[in-house]
Amino acid sequence: MTPDPLNRLVAQLARLPGIGEKTAQRLAFHILRAPDAYAEALGEAIRDVKERVRLCERCYALTEHTLCGLCEDPRRDERVVCVVETVADQMALERTREFKGRYHVLHGALSPLDGVGPEQLRIKELLARLSSQPVEELILATNPNVEGEATALYLSRLLQPMGLRVTRIAQGLPMGGDLEYADQATLAKALSGRREL
Repeated sequence: MTPDPLNRLVAQLARLPGIGEKTAQRLAFHILRAPDAYAEALGEAIRDVKERVRLCERCYALTEHTLCGLCEDPRRDERVVCVVETVADQMALERTREFKGRYHVLHGALSPLDGVGPEQLRIKELLARLSSQPVEELILATNPNVEGEATALYLSRLLQPMGLRVTRIAQGLPMGGDLEYADQATLAKALSGRREL
C-alpha cells in the first residue's frame, strides 16, 4: 500500500533505540511533509556525524579532532579523572558544572551475560593513561545498577595496587525525594553513605 522508499525509511527509523513502529511512521511522514531543504539537511547531518565524529585519543569521548575540547582545556585538572560508562554520562556530569577534572569513557559496563568483559571496554587504555599521566584521584562514576557496580568493583580492585586514590560517586536519595517512595536498595545506599554535617 505504501511506497517502498517510505517503507524503507520507516524500517530504518524503527531500528533507532526507543523508537517503535508508530513513532517511526510519524517521523517518516514528518520528513516526507517537510521542505526538501530540511530532508537534505537531515541527511547531510547524519552523513557528517558518521564521517567526521570520532573518539578522542585520550579520554574516548566524541570529537572532530585528535583530542576533545575537555582534554585540550588547560584549565581542567589532569590529576583527577572521572571514569564514566558512556558519553551521555559524561555530558550529564558536565552539565552540573561541578567537575573540573578530566574524563575517561569506558563505552559500556561489565555484563558477562551480554558478553561484555573487560576486553570490550576501554580499561586497557585507562591503565595505559594512568601509567603515563600524573593522576592522584580516580572517580568511579558508573551507574548504580548491577553492571555499574560490578564495573566499579572490578576497577577498584584492579587499581588498588597502583596506590591511587579511588573514589565512588555518592548514591542514595535524590534531592526533593520522599523517603516513603524510595525503594529499599536506595534507602540502604543512602544510610550506608551518610556523612557528618
